Amino acid sequence: MRKTQLVLLTFSAAVLAGFAAATPAAAREYPWCAQGGEYDYPGECAYSSYEQCQASVSGRLLYCDRNPRFAYGQGQPPQPRPPRRVRPVAPY
Repeated sequence: MRKTQLVLLTFSAAVLAGFAAATPAAAREYPWCAQGGEYDYPGECAYSSYEQCQASVSGRLLYCDRNPRFAYGQGQPPQPRPPRRVRPVAPY
């Protein structure tokens, strides 16, 4: 009985440590979405190419379409460019 409690306690501690160490995935929007069936609009937008999307929806009664957030310019904002370095002109 004591051994079982120790095993359960160890297992519980390991599971809790796993949850504590897990970090949430960064939300990222991709340009192609699997749509139809069980997915609400805009669908499962997890594909960086049309071919990837087609391979995923094959045989699932779904179809691929562009992510509306990308199509209408609502995707992730572009990263700002670093300031341009200008070399000072040496006097003659």
